Amino acid sequence: MPIAGQGMLLTSMDIDSLHEAEFNRWYDREHLEERVAIDGFLEARRYVAHDGKPKYLSLYSTATFEVLESPAYSKALANQTDWSKANIARFQNMIRGVARITISRGVGRGAALGVIRLRPPAEGADKLRVALREQLDPASRDGIISMHLLENDPVLSKPLTADAGKADPGAGDWFVLVDATDVSAVPAVAASITGNAAFTPLVVTSGVYRLLWDVAESDLPRS
Repeated sequence: MPIAGQGMLLTSMDIDSLHEAEFNRWYDREHLEERVAIDGFLEARRYVAHDGKPKYLSLYSTATFEVLESPAYSKALANQTDWSKANIARFQNMIRGVARITISRGVGRGAALGVIRLRPPAEGADKLRVALREQLDPASRDGIISMHLLENDPVLSKPLTADAGKADPGAGDWFVLVDATDVSAVPAVAASITGNAAFTPLVVTSGVYRLLWDVAESDLPRS
């Protein structure tokens, strides 16, 4: 599979301009590397919006879905650094999806990412998954490297911010990811889903993001 592992943590948020430089410094100098160092985490990618909201997006791949409810990850969440606590408290419009990777087709990762958020119906998830599998085929799409489906766990998918306890109708949403060589390759492919009558009623949001950087567990310094 082009995405390593079976689990995915997706986080997305806005940050006010006053603290944006500090937020980026924290992500680049501490947070991504710290998360990838957790047992079972394989890699992380960080994006900024080309056309989408929230402005920032990160993806963290795990060897299995169970890593995202493991003691090692729970310990990390319960013992955030002071720098992390200060930045997390400033998150705005946070999305946090704890997901299973149920479809992943293609080879490799792109410099741009299309993200389509879908709200599956109460019944018919299996039928929707089959229909999406037919769409998520990069082979005949110029500029598209790989395509994926993430299915959120509605219990675990809660923001880390103060409103984590609020009911969230989108906690069980799905995310389609489109890995592309350039942002210009994404809109036409995204439209095949957002403009498809079978999927349009389920679409919550869509956006295009540009890769900032990525890090794999194998990149980390050895002690």
